[in-house]
Amino acid sequence: MILITVASVFLVFILIAIIKMFKLKAENKKLMETNAFKDVDESYKDFTSGHLYGDN
Repeated sequence: MILITVASVFLVFILIAIIKMFKLKAENKKLMETNAFKDVDESYKDFTSGHLYGDN
């Protein structure tokens, strides 16, 4: 009886985690389609040509 109770509690936790995962995936997909991400990506600069790398 105790085993069934514990297993059902863990099953509920697993189901909640799966639902949250799908909600986060949908939100991430929606955020990736906005222009804010594209602006940040275009503003990236290559910093490897600095004095630390010896190509002055």
